[in-house]
Amino acid sequence: MTMRVVQLTVILAQLPLRLRIKHAGATYRSSENLFVCCQLSDGTVGWGEGIPREKFLGFSARQLWDYFWRDFAPESLAEPCRRWGDVLSLCESLYFRAPSSECRSGWEHPLRCALELAILDAFGRAWGEPVSAALREFPPAATIFSPRKSVQYSATILRGDPLFEVACALAIRLSGFRHCKVKVGTESTPTREVRRVKRLRRFLGRAMDLRVDANGAWTLPQARDILAKLAGLSISCVEDPVAVADLPALKQLRAEISIPIMLDEYIVSCHDLEQAVHERWCDLINIRISKCGGLLRSSKMAALASRGGLGFQLGCHPGESGILSAAGRHFATTFAGMRYVEGSFDRFLFRRLITQEDITFSRGGWAPALERPGLGITVLRSRLAPYILRQRTVRLL
Repeated sequence: MTMRVVQLTVILAQLPLRLRIKHAGATYRSSENLFVCCQLSDGTVGWGEGIPREKFLGFSARQLWDYFWRDFAPESLAEPCRRWGDVLSLCESLYFRAPSSECRSGWEHPLRCALELAILDAFGRAWGEPVSAALREFPPAATIFSPRKSVQYSATILRGDPLFEVACALAIRLSGFRHCKVKVGTESTPTREVRRVKRLRRFLGRAMDLRVDANGAWTLPQARDILAKLAGLSISCVEDPVAVADLPALKQLRAEISIPIMLDEYIVSCHDLEQAVHERWCDLINIRISKCGGLLRSSKMAALASRGGLGFQLGCHPGESGILSAAGRHFATTFAGMRYVEGSFDRFLFRRLITQEDITFSRGGWAPALERPGLGITVLRSRLAPYILRQRTVRLL
């Protein structure tokens, strides 16, 4: 059946979080998210979500909201689509003119992600197929296509009171998780940093795959000192050990330490990834669907990383609602080679979900593939309404 996009509603909302989320890079008590509701010519509706983080891309949620209504031409989305190939071409053709020549690559990715997910969700619902069916027909990711019925998520330990951290470590271990990330970079001295990780390793157990994330908080000498002292704790990788400005130091650090390095904040596009491969800056990359511009661009990056000899993980932003959680689930259960999977924290992040379904991972981090049409979730407008800051609808010709 041939259909096209006839209406878009773009929403800026501020979602309150259940708990304060604090790490070396930022502190969050709420999350400003962009939502897109896409309506097709047969009345089918799909939803998408993006989370702008000014630290990564230089643009806030409110700036991207303003940009969309000032410069983007929604009429470009009105092309008729008969099959998934048409929808994929439509999504890949999304064009955003940079407001200035100084914009960082990927500055528009959260908005692109929200639009793309809404379109994929809507057409999937209309055709009675899950979004993973579209990924199956996406040629750039064909080399890593390997669907599975379930996936195991990783746990995360944030900075907190030592007793609370120990309680979290024990709960994670007893629940059956196999992977755990510890947020570091918040201690006042390297000695305290090392002592904290050693304490958590003791309570997590030696069988736990343990990695650390410094969010770029360390200098090169600090990273060298701390990671050398952590070498005997079987740390599987360190994420963003130094700031983006110190990227040239990564090649030197990588040669000096035995712990593999993962990059997150620098890697937002295929161009960034190609440079990281060429410069030999890291061993793994962190792919976040919103940061990387949607499911299609994230899939390209996963395939490119695999070809370049790098490992990759699915990451998530603090504050992702069930929409991005569902997109992450489709990504995680569609492609092979994922080292770690993060996300689907819905029930732990929010007191009130905006989706009818609760797709939070279960015991041990296990979660099933989503096989219902579209993203496989239902957004309840009544639950989103109290958090809306701005909303505007445009009818496409």
